[in-house]
Amino acid sequence: MTPAGPPADHPYMDLVLTQQEIDNAFKKDREISDQTAQVYDFSRTDRIAKDQLNTIHQLHENFARSMALSLSGYLRSYVVVNLISVEQLSFVEFAHSLPSPTSLIALAMKPYDGSAVLELNPSLVFPLLEMLLGGTLKGTAASLNREITEIEQSILDGLLRVILHDLEAAWATVAPMEFVIEGHETEPQLLQILAQNEAVVAISIEVRIGEMSGMMNIGIPSIVVKMLRQKFDQHRTVRKAQSTDDEHARVLRLIQAAAIHLDARLRGPTLDLRALLELRKGDVLAFDYPLERSVDLMINGKLKYAGGIVTKGAKRALEIHSVI
Repeated sequence: MTPAGPPADHPYMDLVLTQQEIDNAFKKDREISDQTAQVYDFSRTDRIAKDQLNTIHQLHENFARSMALSLSGYLRSYVVVNLISVEQLSFVEFAHSLPSPTSLIALAMKPYDGSAVLELNPSLVFPLLEMLLGGTLKGTAASLNREITEIEQSILDGLLRVILHDLEAAWATVAPMEFVIEGHETEPQLLQILAQNEAVVAISIEVRIGEMSGMMNIGIPSIVVKMLRQKFDQHRTVRKAQSTDDEHARVLRLIQAAAIHLDARLRGPTLDLRALLELRKGDVLAFDYPLERSVDLMINGKLKYAGGIVTKGAKRALEIHSVI
């Protein structure tokens, strides 16, 4: 037997939903949930916040620009450096993404506990070595795929000091940090400075010299970045406090109608009050003011410009020569 529904004249008859209306409501709820829900891995609590990741992206954009200038001067060749990506990976994922063999440098991050990794691809290392040894990049160095020797590593150390100097300068805007070389390795799987499941911030950078290009990768432990969260918050606050061009224009519109007082002065000898009171008709005051000396222009009582007296039509005027 089918249960009877409410009578047609029931006062709540208009509130009864059809099956289609019910399905549409559940469908809309699912769509809203899909848009707002985010997957969170509770086994990876060392992952850092997105705002910190954005700040790290900006830091390494600055690092890429400064490194391009430094390497151009060091190698005496035009160098282009581009930041490719900044992402969070587990250390094992980061290690598996690197070529083998390659040039790996373990870096202490003083005064903080933890070690970072700097990797230079063979496609970048051997052309750099060829340039440092006086080559022209026209050989087959870019196609070499072998471990670098101790002599080659000692040649690269000078270049690494240039790179690490720029990296320290970029991070100094957040926190003073010294990157110190702890060791070298050639096989990513043998680099045992972090646990395999520990999260790292992986920074990929492309270096181009002429027609040659190669990758440089940096891995920074996420746990160190989390330790610096307060520093990142302060850095972001300072950035927000810096006014934009639009704000400058808005303030200028507000104050451009303000009145200011201009006063051009000849700063000659001084006269005390007694001498001033003793002045009589016919007395002559010597200003002792050389013609070549500039005239001071005061704005609201403050010295701002220096200039000279000129003629403009039938009037005298002040021509500004310099800003004080």
